[in-house]
Amino acid sequence: MPLVAGVDSSTQSCKVVIRDAETGALKRMGRAPHPEGTEVDPAAWWQALRQALTAAGGLDDVAALAVGGQQHGMVALDADGRVIRDALLWNDTRSAPAATALIAEFGAAELARRTGSVPVASFTITKLRWLRDAEPQNAERVAAVALPHDWLTWRLRGFGPAGDDTSPLGPVLSELTTDRSDASGTGYFDSVSGEYDRELLVAALGHDCILPRVLGPAESPGTTPSGVVLGAGAGDNAGAALGLGARAGDVVVSIGTSGTVFAVTETPINDTTGTVAGFADASGLSLPLVATLNAARILDATARLLGVTHDELGTLALAAEPGSQGLVLQPYFEGERTPNLPDATATLFGMTLASTTREGLARAAIEGLLCGLADGVAAVTALGVQAERLLIIGGAALNPAVQAIVAQVFELPVSIPTPGEYVADGAATQAAWALTGTRPSWKVATVATPAPDYRPIIREQYAAHAV
Repeated sequence: MPLVAGVDSSTQSCKVVIRDAETGALKRMGRAPHPEGTEVDPAAWWQALRQALTAAGGLDDVAALAVGGQQHGMVALDADGRVIRDALLWNDTRSAPAATALIAEFGAAELARRTGSVPVASFTITKLRWLRDAEPQNAERVAAVALPHDWLTWRLRGFGPAGDDTSPLGPVLSELTTDRSDASGTGYFDSVSGEYDRELLVAALGHDCILPRVLGPAESPGTTPSGVVLGAGAGDNAGAALGLGARAGDVVVSIGTSGTVFAVTETPINDTTGTVAGFADASGLSLPLVATLNAARILDATARLLGVTHDELGTLALAAEPGSQGLVLQPYFEGERTPNLPDATATLFGMTLASTTREGLARAAIEGLLCGLADGVAAVTALGVQAERLLIIGGAALNPAVQAIVAQVFELPVSIPTPGEYVADGAATQAAWALTGTRPSWKVATVATPAPDYRPIIREQYAAHAV
């Protein structure tokens, strides 16, 4: 059977999976790192993609490929297809004042009505407003705005800046494409009507420009110069939902660099508070989502402080009682997106001689991480989203302590799928869909189902210190 490739161009790295289009069986993989930082030259993504494809054995026997990518990143192009400045990534919070200004101009309720979301610093629209105000000469040069997966798909098709030997078709900006899921994270796209809101774009950038054509879930933008069929691509969370085969009733909690809570629903969500973003998914439905800036790196920071590995951190945490004897970590180490506190810092509450122990701090870190995500689940279900079980993904989900404490923080049944590159898997699913015209149904195995052990004290203590 034909092989298909799925790409996850994430914040930290580029991952490629090659799968059998019919069964989903994994054939091979590749990976390459991305630079650190909150602003990156997109050329680094292109280089990493090519390296990861080589590491995965190349595309000579691959029939189709799709790219899943980190959402929101601003790729500003001039009329010659050149990147004007380093892309501002989703986790760059310098545009927080721009988000505040846009909300003041249009009103939160109006923005939610028009786009399904109230913008925060992560959204592309706020980064364009920042560019207009902070770098007006660069803003004036913008002829097109793309997102990371849009730009990579364009490059894969052979387009790019004039004179680049990897872009034989040159800078045809009108050939930029995207999908509903990624477009819905810009802050100037209405996923219900399927149209861009040009007034909002102009309010942010200062003028109109070319935006990528929005494709349907099974639609192909074309092929690579060598004839590999390309899928529409997807935002990372929508890609993960597709890779997991998430359906109505499933709520996904992803513990990565950032934390996300999202669900696939048939009904679009419109949250005027801005807590839940009304994004689109990669299957033609909706993907209400809550994101936190701080997730797995909460555990990274605490493990460094205690001088232990992640496994040792978990062992320490399980030696403490639920609630850590009143010790509560509010883990806003790098500001926060939910709640919207871009300038916040982390705070440790309830320090007593009894609670201030290595074990207590280890548990407070895991509880703080999970309580922030539990607040996200509560926000999604409060809008009427059906929740029957939680799917917990991400590297931290494999830690036995995280698995045990998950069952104490959440009241819903919890399932932990086998570790995998679910964003890349979702992109591979989309590639197979574009190739065959039918969405494949690949089996996803489960590695753990923690026994229910709900301990309300954990969330009660956390809520007592809510901002």
